[in-house]
Amino acid sequence: MNQWLHHSGWLGHSSLAWIIAGLGALLGYAVTHGAASILGSRLRALAARTHRSGFGIAAAVTEATRGWLLLLLAVAIALDVLHFGTPTEQARHLRHWLQQITFALVGLQAAFWVSALIVAWLRRSTHQGTPQRGNPVMLGVLTWFAHFVVWVTLILALLANAGVNISAFIASLGIGGVAVALALQNVLGDLFASISIGLDKPFEVGDTIAFGSAQGTVIKVGIKSTRIRSQSGEELAISNSVLLKELVHNYTRMRERRVVFGFRLPFDTPRDRLAGVVEQVRGFIEQEKPVRFDRGHFTGFGEYGLDFEFVYYVLVPDYNLYRDIQQRINLRILETWEGRGIEFAIPARSLRQAGGGPSALPSPAAGE
Repeated sequence: MNQWLHHSGWLGHSSLAWIIAGLGALLGYAVTHGAASILGSRLRALAARTHRSGFGIAAAVTEATRGWLLLLLAVAIALDVLHFGTPTEQARHLRHWLQQITFALVGLQAAFWVSALIVAWLRRSTHQGTPQRGNPVMLGVLTWFAHFVVWVTLILALLANAGVNISAFIASLGIGGVAVALALQNVLGDLFASISIGLDKPFEVGDTIAFGSAQGTVIKVGIKSTRIRSQSGEELAISNSVLLKELVHNYTRMRERRVVFGFRLPFDTPRDRLAGVVEQVRGFIEQEKPVRFDRGHFTGFGEYGLDFEFVYYVLVPDYNLYRDIQQRINLRILETWEGRGIEFAIPARSLRQAGGGPSALPSPAAGE
């Protein structure tokens, strides 16, 4: 066994050297991964106990440590330590690739840490000092931009370490970026529209909005589109740039609801029955709570009756409450009119026949 450990080997190293390198890699992985897990949990507990955002940011960065990256990095370092025998051209080439892999693994882990740091800081800045919830649209856009910058920087660093002339590469990216921008005009338009929604905040997630013939609750404002749960249950997806061109009604921000309703009474309704119609309906409205009466008038002579119009405000935006109030007002009007012998006007026309003979109806005019 001892002879096998010392004299048998692979790529210029004994079996004992390979075992020691493997155990060292596993030990290094276990120590670093365990330390990161313990440190992350301790920082998260401190953040919950002290309510200090700095501990929360540090915990988020620590928790961004990837175990599989630590394992690969430990293996790469262990292989690099072996040196692979004599400094031949093949060994130098192999060590060069190991160093490239190590640099890439370290860069990947650093990118995860930096991304987690930026995202945690953005979330802290979004929520800090504001009693209301943060702006999810701007947070999403800034997070996407931060990830883009971090990963592009990592790719450029890897290319530079591999010997690629990144100056020419960046110049070619600039020229290609113009072509890509022209090809992705609609996507970029939606991106800037999402930024506009985030800055101007015409609506937020959870708001009930209406645009065109659609109405529903906003469930997500994304980089390209906004998702809305319609009243009938299906999910609507509309492009952000198209949505901003619509007239958007935000019902969630309604403080009170203005209600206009009216009715018509026949021309032949006795005048003594018309007296007090406005005051009676006003009384019906003022009995309701929470309601503020605005006005009520006999507005004029309609095509087939006497027009009345009333306006009041429901002091809360609840739509169901408004419908319940209007229903009770309508029922009181029907009950009162029935007791007083008043009927509502219905469309009707009287034909006067000259000479008592049969009359022919004229052909209706266009559009009549």
